[in-house]
Amino acid sequence: MNDLITITPDIQSGTPVFAGTRVPVKNLFDYLKGGDTIDEFLEGFPSVKREQVIKLLNLAEHAFTFSDAEIYEENFA
Repeated sequence: MNDLITITPDIQSGTPVFAGTRVPVKNLFDYLKGGDTIDEFLEGFPSVKREQVIKLLNLAEHAFTFSDAEIYEENFA
């Protein structure tokens, strides 16, 4: 995950940022919630790579799309 997100007190006071940048991860979600596209986000933050955005969105999708059985096994196994 180090190639995706960096969290250190020295960069943006510990706010999670895209690795190699000072761009908070939250900015991506703010753009998307506001109706902007990934391309518009990348135009606004050219230091962020498309691969980082896609990888983050895939990670978020995986984190929130467990089947009921997977959640049950994870919490009660």
